[in-house]
Amino acid sequence: MSVVEGAVLALLLLCVLFIIRVFVVVKTGSQFKPGTRGPVSVLVVVGSGGHTTEILRLMDSLSSAYSPRHYVIADTDRMSEEKICSFENSRPHPNSKSQVLCNGPGTCVPLCVAGLLLGILGMKKVLIVYVESICRVQTLSLTGRILYPVSDYFFVQWSSLRDKYPRSIFLGRIV
Repeated sequence: MSVVEGAVLALLLLCVLFIIRVFVVVKTGSQFKPGTRGPVSVLVVVGSGGHTTEILRLMDSLSSAYSPRHYVIADTDRMSEEKICSFENSRPHPNSKSQVLCNGPGTCVPLCVAGLLLGILGMKKVLIVYVESICRVQTLSLTGRILYPVSDYFFVQWSSLRDKYPRSIFLGRIV
């Protein structure tokens, strides 16, 4: 066997192992139960306008076990920044594990991929929780379609979406 054939075979084997690892990380994520072993650190991706309102309503309903909370906000979104500062100043802050919580802005996709990559590399399991916006009644948003296969928990707020996407969790209106 030549050196080129050996290199191609090694690269192919590496690709297969990577694909298997991605499959294992994605499929075993839902076995991770947040809050069962202490507080959970949360990365919250904030979009402007209605996304900010929805995510703050969702954050308000979470227990203090979901802390500390870290936020990703666009540089130009001063209004969301002010709302989050006032929200955080009114809440307690214990210690934690890791999860990404997002509800629709496209900016959450690279952050979710980074969290997934940490799990694939075996560095840290990051739980990906996606809540589809309440305005999505018949179809998922683009972000929802991208994150549906890789999220650990995928919440929808309309039963018509639950019927189309069997892995989704329907609890009714949650924000």
